[in-house]
Amino acid sequence: MLYSAVRDTSEADPAGAHEQWAAGRDDLVRTHPASPVPPEARAGFAGLRHAPYDPALRFVLPVDPNVEPRRLEVPTATDGVVPFVLAGRLHLPLGDLDVWWLDSYGGGVFVPVKDASAGRATYGGGRYLLDTVKGADLGGSVHDALVVDLNFAYNPSCAYDPAWTCPLAPPGNTLGVDVAAGEYVPPTGSGD
Repeated sequence: MLYSAVRDTSEADPAGAHEQWAAGRDDLVRTHPASPVPPEARAGFAGLRHAPYDPALRFVLPVDPNVEPRRLEVPTATDGVVPFVLAGRLHLPLGDLDVWWLDSYGGGVFVPVKDASAGRATYGGGRYLLDTVKGADLGGSVHDALVVDLNFAYNPSCAYDPAWTCPLAPPGNTLGVDVAAGEYVPPTGSGD
């Protein structure tokens, strides 16, 4: 599994772990049978574009649990909803980000991010930083501290094909600055 291997090296060698992650993400998006890139577009898929690793954008942060309880329900394409509950907040030097708990399936931490580059250099709906239900995290716990490395921000599936339903970054997950880190807008995405 990609994140399992990356977690094993990310503390000692974050830049090397980022290279491994970028190559792994590119391979998954290009070749996996469940890739969000439509099958007819895979042969011509140019690959993912990533910013170079910036060590100043890696943080280990406690989750501030002092938040007003709130629920977020994201509609799906199948007339259902994906429920999230606000679990806390991360205080980054660049701004605050809400930490959501997936209130279905097996549960899990979800932290999307939308920065000022959204719709230009990065996908317009934002990107994902942590999605523990999918194993997409670098370690830590919502009850202790989380590894938050903006270099690992990745595009949601709907960035590649609008047929996918994705929870996008709500207002509490928006940073007012450009974050030149992680994946850029995909070659098959519009950036909108």
